[in-house]
Amino acid sequence: MSVCDFSLDHVRSIAPYQPGKPIAELARELGLEESGIVKLASNENPLGPSPKGLKAAQDSLKEISLYPDGAGFTLKSALCRKFNVTQQNIVLGNGSNDVLDMAARAFLGANTSAVYAQHAFAVYPIATLTVGAKGIEVPAINYGHDLAAMRGAIRDDTRVVWIANPNNPTGTFLSWTEIEAFLKDVPSHVLVVLDEAYGEYLPPVERFNTVSWLSRYPNLLIVRTFSKAYGLAGLRVGYGLGHPDVIDLLNRVRHPFNVNLPALAAAEAALSDEDFLEQSYRVNQSGMKQLQLGLDALGIKHVPSRGNFLLAKVGDAARLNKELLKRGVIVRPVGNYGLPEFLRVSIGLEAQNARFLDALKACL
Repeated sequence: MSVCDFSLDHVRSIAPYQPGKPIAELARELGLEESGIVKLASNENPLGPSPKGLKAAQDSLKEISLYPDGAGFTLKSALCRKFNVTQQNIVLGNGSNDVLDMAARAFLGANTSAVYAQHAFAVYPIATLTVGAKGIEVPAINYGHDLAAMRGAIRDDTRVVWIANPNNPTGTFLSWTEIEAFLKDVPSHVLVVLDEAYGEYLPPVERFNTVSWLSRYPNLLIVRTFSKAYGLAGLRVGYGLGHPDVIDLLNRVRHPFNVNLPALAAAEAALSDEDFLEQSYRVNQSGMKQLQLGLDALGIKHVPSRGNFLLAKVGDAARLNKELLKRGVIVRPVGNYGLPEFLRVSIGLEAQNARFLDALKACL
């Protein structure tokens, strides 16, 4: 007998998260030069990090022999000023994934269930199953959330509903009117986790201050990240906004010092880097149009996206992914999301997008 034979059944049932292939790994595998590889697989900001965030992280390095502020007081203070909330409304995470995991550990367990959409972020079922809860996957509608069906799937033992808006990996978007109607209808004992990792990429006309809902819906937890538009993916820092009672429970399961010192400094500085945020939005809009037109010219259908990525229906996605890798282009196959005919392509700079389109044309 092995020690693994006695591991928990619900842990063995989890499909491990599959990250995008790193540039260095592809270079080693195929003997390519790293400088010649284009990575459009992980929805990273092609502009790099916020300059303000980068400088703050560098300045903080002289203190890395010390533990960070476990409460994240200064970053929370900046978030308080930006969103007009109190520190009791905020929990910090080692990336937004950490906050999702806290929500699962605080509200789910054996004999409970959580509801999420088909083709939604892979961490939702992972977080749910990790704590021994039952995952209820609701079939997607037009590759996105069917909120009416998700409401109907809620059982007496349901404690969490996961919603991503915009959704990853499909890029679909729900109107805020739809989401508020859902919040009004959901039982008050069910925590609604609203994942807004890509919210900064929404057109201004579609943006909405969901934080204003917190006073009306104490069962709402808003989760955001500095990994995407702010360009701090490598530092791993995100946050949750919710009712003080919900945040108190999350802090009870939060690991000590879960956000490192450079990440705290970088996130606080990046939060005020409005010029960089606007530039990131403009580059994404331009790149999105470039990819849409390029895919249209190749006769490839794609799902309308509000994120910083595009889901393209290419047919034999596994084969095309291998061919693209040989050409030094990394994208994301999403067969593990139940989408075996699709590749998810992150929006890059103009030259990177063109490189992908040229390589795809050659593979086709």
